[in-house]
Amino acid sequence: MTLSPRFNLTVGVLATICLAAIIHILVVLSIPHNVQHSAFDNIAKHGPDRQFNLLPDVKPGHEVLPDLDPAMKHAACRFELADGPVLFDASIPVSFWSIGLFNSAGEAVYSLNNRTAGAESLSMLVLTTEQLSILRENPPENLEDLIVIETDEISGFALLRAFVPHPSKADTVDKALMAADCGTIG
Repeated sequence: MTLSPRFNLTVGVLATICLAAIIHILVVLSIPHNVQHSAFDNIAKHGPDRQFNLLPDVKPGHEVLPDLDPAMKHAACRFELADGPVLFDASIPVSFWSIGLFNSAGEAVYSLNNRTAGAESLSMLVLTTEQLSILRENPPENLEDLIVIETDEISGFALLRAFVPHPSKADTVDKALMAADCGTIG
C-alpha cells in the first residue's frame, strides 16, 4: 500500500506543530529557574532595609544591578512605605551625585541630582497620599525644607550614586554614602 504525498505532508506538518508545542511548553516551564532575581531582591543581600548599604564597586560580570556606572560609587536602601514615610538625608561632597527611586519591579519612579536640587545635600521625604494627609495635620518644622515625593508604590528602593573624581577620593565618597540616612521622620 502506497501513501499519498498529501498524507505524508499532513503528517509532517502535524508532527512539526506537536514538536514546536512541546518545545514551547518546556521553555515556558523553565523560565522561573533561569530568570535572575529582581533588583529589589538583589539589594536585600547587601544589608538591612531602611538603611543605605554600600554596594560593591562595579566590575564586569559582577554587577549587583544592571547598567551601574563604574565611575560612581553606589549605595542602596530598600523600604516599605507600609512601615511609614521614608526620609532620605545625605551630604555628598563631590561634583555630582544623584538619587533614583525605584519600585519593587525595578522601574524608575523618580530621579534627582545635586544640580536639579541646587544643593550639595539631600533632604527628601517619600510617602503615600494617605501618609501625606496625616502629615499635613501635624507637620514637622522642617517640612518646607524637604523635597516631598508622593507615590502609590508601597515597596521600593533608593539608589544613591556619587561620582568619584579620582581614586584618592574613593574613601571620602564611601564614608559619605555610608553616613547617608534612610530612616523615619521625626
